[in-house]
Amino acid sequence: MELDPQMKAILDTIAAAGGKPFNAMTPAEAREGIKLLVQVFGGQPEQMAKVEDRRVPGPAGEIPLRVYTPGGAAPMGGLVYFHGGGWVIGDIDSHDEVCCGLAKGAGCIVVSVDYRLAPEHKFPAAPEDCFAATKWVSQNAAALGIDANRIAVGGDSAGGNLAAVVAQMARDRGGPKIAFQLLIYPATDWSKESASQREFTQDGYILSRGDMVWFYDHYMTSAADKTNPYFSPACAKSLAGLPPAFVITAAIDPLRDEGEAYGEALRKAGVPTTVKRYLGVCHGFVMMGAKLDAGKQAIADCCAELKKAFGR
Repeated sequence: MELDPQMKAILDTIAAAGGKPFNAMTPAEAREGIKLLVQVFGGQPEQMAKVEDRRVPGPAGEIPLRVYTPGGAAPMGGLVYFHGGGWVIGDIDSHDEVCCGLAKGAGCIVVSVDYRLAPEHKFPAAPEDCFAATKWVSQNAAALGIDANRIAVGGDSAGGNLAAVVAQMARDRGGPKIAFQLLIYPATDWSKESASQREFTQDGYILSRGDMVWFYDHYMTSAADKTNPYFSPACAKSLAGLPPAFVITAAIDPLRDEGEAYGEALRKAGVPTTVKRYLGVCHGFVMMGAKLDAGKQAIADCCAELKKAFGR
């Protein structure tokens, strides 16, 4: 599959620097690695009217949040965002630029959640933290300047998985009300191997099948988790009654087919869903907008979809 020239330049830079695949690192090394990737390929975050770090109650102690407020009149729509990183790496800081871009572009308040990571905290620690944080945002919407009827969940990669799971949890547990789900190359189904999982086994394209095995092995408590819908959201008995969705996939990504299949399953369940595949790019491309036009375009598309969902 043909690489976007800008994407190729990024991959060549990583290869020249001797970058190792995630599956050849320890979690500690991988956490440092993503920090370096963000430093090299990230840009300057958009200016916010206010950025505030908070800590809120969670199921196993306090959960750190970062609240991004752009200029504009309150109340406005709110996006609860879950960072990517295979449930093992990444944090609020790694996704600062993405969250600022979404807040500024969509004219909404973004609340980024620093959920517990594996392998120190295995499934279901991450989704339970994310659900608790979303519930807190809903209950405290007025104080945050958010319209409680216009709260979306979103995330990239593992964060996309968590956004899909929180949408299901909110439906299954009687709230909070979720207006929209933004799923950026989400991991949706570890219960079976997709064609793109079989296709992208080679290291050197940001994410490989081997990397996904590495991430899931750190995250899973037992093999039985694979078919739990709060682990693999595609395994839910029904997707009916979930909020409208925008699903982004990357053409050169082992998660491509399961993301697109989840979007199609949402549509079949009567959920208004848009799916867009970005050609020539690899997993993680949305975080590379400073060096990659496709990344800039994806953020702009996300903002357009959020505005539509929030009625702006």
